[in-house]
Amino acid sequence: MSFVLIKGTFHVLGYSPDGDSIRFKANDSSLWKKLSGPAVQCNARGHVQLRIEAIDALETHYQGFFQPEKPARAAARYLLSHLGINEVVWYEAHSNVIKAQDGTAGYILSRSTESNRRPVAFVFAGETEEKDGAEINLDESILKESLNYRLLARGMAYPMYYNGLFSDLRRPLTEAVTNARQQGKGLWPHDRTTRGFPVSDLNAITKEVAILPKLFRRIVDYMGEGGQIGGFKEHLQKGCEPLVRIEQVHFTRLDAVVDVRGEKVRLAEPPENLIFMDKVLCKKS
Repeated sequence: MSFVLIKGTFHVLGYSPDGDSIRFKANDSSLWKKLSGPAVQCNARGHVQLRIEAIDALETHYQGFFQPEKPARAAARYLLSHLGINEVVWYEAHSNVIKAQDGTAGYILSRSTESNRRPVAFVFAGETEEKDGAEINLDESILKESLNYRLLARGMAYPMYYNGLFSDLRRPLTEAVTNARQQGKGLWPHDRTTRGFPVSDLNAITKEVAILPKLFRRIVDYMGEGGQIGGFKEHLQKGCEPLVRIEQVHFTRLDAVVDVRGEKVRLAEPPENLIFMDKVLCKKS
């Protein structure tokens, strides 16, 4: 489980960070070439958008919609505070940051990029004695120092696993999720993902209940211009999102684990029991 260590700084000025979104500038941009996958996409400021591995935080801005404000913003505040980004001032409507103690030091551990050319990263605050560009064996003790793990352990994000995540790392992350849920931390007292929630309109999932953000995004994609939830499963079938049920070791698709009965929707599996796969597999199945 060798990862490339890349040192740099974190940036939010002019951006819209939330609980799982942050921009990063590498001290040595040539190190991006050490990652497998599509070339990293840098903007004119040399900043890249990270995909923070294994987490999915409540949405604060998705196509003009948002999830319950209190737990969503709590995750964003924790992320920024953990990375040492303080005195944050937002533009009206919380749309983007106009002032902050920006450019704080930190580093990431990454092996690859994803289809949107973002490094898939474990994120760490502060300095390390390890050499920039070093190959690091990411074990459980290092994992528990990451922002990824700490967000899950505090109940501030949902688990979101993809097929590139090693099982030896996934297990302690799932344990952190289970403990946070049992202790009622963070978003979990508000969560209705597997218990079910009514969707008469989008107000039900923007103001009243917290659900897995991936499921929230799919509902917004379907209902964003109005309409009823009744055809949602058919919408998911057309989108085809392959996944594996971990406990059953069963290859299936997102539409197979989403129940829709009348106006009530539920995910039939807890999110930590799902591994999402590359959509290319849909074309092969």
